[in-house]
Order: sequence, then structure tokens, then C-alpha cells
Amino acid sequence: MAAPPKRIAILVPLWHEHAVIRQMVDHNIARITYPLYDFFLGVYPNDGPTLMGARELEARHRNVHVSVCRHPGPTSKADCLNRAFQTMTACEAWEGRRFEVILTHDAEDVIHPHALHWINYHSNAYDMVQVPVLPLATPMSMWTHGIYCDEFAEFQTKDMSGRQILGGFIPSNGVGTGYARWALDQFATRGGHVFDPECLTEDYENGLRLHFLGCPQIFVPLRFEGHELMATREYFPQSVGAAIKQRTRWVTGIALQSWERHGWRGGMGTKYWLWRDRKGLIGNPVSMVTSLLFLYGLATLGWSRCTGHVWGMSSLAADVPSVLLLGSTSAIQVLHLAVRACCSARVYGWRFAAGVPVRAILANYINFRATLGALRRYAWARLRARPLVWLKTEHTYPV
Repeated sequence: MAAPPKRIAILVPLWHEHAVIRQMVDHNIARITYPLYDFFLGVYPNDGPTLMGARELEARHRNVHVSVCRHPGPTSKADCLNRAFQTMTACEAWEGRRFEVILTHDAEDVIHPHALHWINYHSNAYDMVQVPVLPLATPMSMWTHGIYCDEFAEFQTKDMSGRQILGGFIPSNGVGTGYARWALDQFATRGGHVFDPECLTEDYENGLRLHFLGCPQIFVPLRFEGHELMATREYFPQSVGAAIKQRTRWVTGIALQSWERHGWRGGMGTKYWLWRDRKGLIGNPVSMVTSLLFLYGLATLGWSRCTGHVWGMSSLAADVPSVLLLGSTSAIQVLHLAVRACCSARVYGWRFAAGVPVRAILANYINFRATLGALRRYAWARLRARPLVWLKTEHTYPV
């Protein structure tokens, strides 16, 4: 990580974050070991409590700046980030110093002390640097949050690295993403905004746009530094309703809005990962159906064993094609769950990873509901010629 330090701007969009923003900024300023960075907090004028907390932080820390959006909120996360970016450029003009790297974070993030060092180091060769993102550990009883733990452990361990190896694009995770200043300036000159205010998943959008511009991207591999993983940590939704709401936005932005904007451009590597990102439109409903069939078969098998009645699905055992189909798909599912459990165990331990199969069934239900909601919202917005609305996620911060 021996590289001359560049000046880094950390953009944080805020809407109703008064409960967490003081802790987030104070805690991270105390942890970060990098010497040259400033926080730019985007706040809405009709969010008094958050604005008050941000002003307190600005008065307490010399490297914290408040940016008040021109329009009442909430508009979109991208719109709030754009306003923070504009305040950053005004700060540059005032101080006569330029920020060379732009980093995005959310109000619930725990930033690793060395993350900015790694971003600065890789920014010499790459225009976008993505630091791993992992949920904070929670008890086994918090099943919904556990789904995020399993999925992010798998995604950050193999999928993100796989994209880079296979020549695909690196999507921004929304947080822990460092952009070269010149690369973001390309967006500003082409459209007037660094982040597209109409896009629900501006992070994914920027990763894809940089790839199409030929900008090199890198994902910093997940590794332990001492006893701590070098990653951005945070809490994710802990209730089923909140998870459905968040994932509805993800499916709408990544699978539907991105398809509308970019189609199937790029080489085979890019098309493959676009397919991987969009296949949930079909895969999520199908996974829910297969989960219901599995639970039905398991329940009826148990009932037949207890009562002595013939199992209603026993006829499938005599049909060779059905046995081969069920056997092969079951083997693939077992292999996938085993890989996910290994990834989860690496981060959270084997005791927690033992719950992967049960949490996978709940995940199928949440993804099913989110996909249906995304299709409904997208179709309704297009039929009425209205913009898609930002579905805000409520945040919590560790104490």
C-alpha cells in the first residue's frame, strides 16, 4: 500500500438518518488511518433532525462538510449524491485543492481503517476500486439478516472475483467504491450529472457505464488483516418487509431499468454477467415454486411414514427420466448450498453457516415477493409515464 496519498472525498447521501449519522462520522474518523480525506454529507432542507446532526458534525470536524439539496426530499439517492459532489467542487474552488478520488458510502457503514489506503494504492492503475462489503454478524435467530450474511459472503468471495477473471464488469456495491476523478468527470460532461438522478441503482449503473467507456476496474479480494476482514461492514434489513422493500428496488434497477437503458451490449463476457444479473426475473419465481414443492414432498413423505399410507409422489421413483432430472437438480442445489455455507463459515463461523439451507428457503420467498413487486412497479410506472420512485432503506448503526 506504499503510494503517495491522493486527496479523497467521501460522499454520504442522507434522508432521515439523524439516528445514525453522528455515530457513523465520529466512529469512522476515529478509525480511519488515511491522512487526506473529507466527508461531504448530502442533506435535504425538509429533514431538520438530520440537518441539525450534520451541522454539529461540521462544527466539530474540520474535514466534514454539509451539502443541502436544492429540492425537498426524498428525491433519489443519486440526486443527493450529485448535490454533495457539487459542494465538493465548490470546496475545491474555495481551497484551491483538487480531490483525485471520489468514494461513496452510506450512513450505516463501518469503514475499515485501511480501506482508503487500498483504494488510493489501486487508483494508480484502476478507475474504479471496489472494497468488499459484508454484513455485520448477528445472532442465528435473526433469520432475515442472516440471508444477507450468507449471500454477501458468497458474492464477495467468488462472484466479484469471478467477474474480473472472466472479463466482465465490476458493479459498484454502492458503498466502499472509489472512483477516479477524471472518470466521473466523463459522466458530468456527457449528461450534466455524475450520478443519474433517475436511476434507482446508480451504483450498478456507474460500474456498467465505466466498463462501456473502457475504464479499468478492480475488486479488492476479501482478506483478513490481522483478526479483521478488510471490508466495509454494516447492518442490513432485519425484517422480512424491509428486505422485500430493499430488494424490490434492486430488482427494479438492476434487472429492469438497466435492461431498458443498456440492452445486451458488450462482448460475451459482459453479456454473460448481464444475464446473471437479470435471470432472477425468471429464477426467483421458479425458485419459490421449487421450494414449495420441496416442502410439500417433505411434509407428505413424513405423513406417509407416520401413517403407513402410500406416499403420493412415490410414482416418480419408477420413472427413470424424472429420477435423473430430480437427482441432477438436487445435486446442483446441494453443491450450491455447500459453497455458500463454506463462504459464510469463512466469515461468520460454521455454527452460523449450518443455517444456510433454512435461510435459503426464506430467501426464495423474499426474492419472489421482491420480483413480483418490481415487475408491478415497473409496469405501472411505464403505463402511467411516471418516473420510478426511490424506495428508501431504514438504517441502524452498531453501538
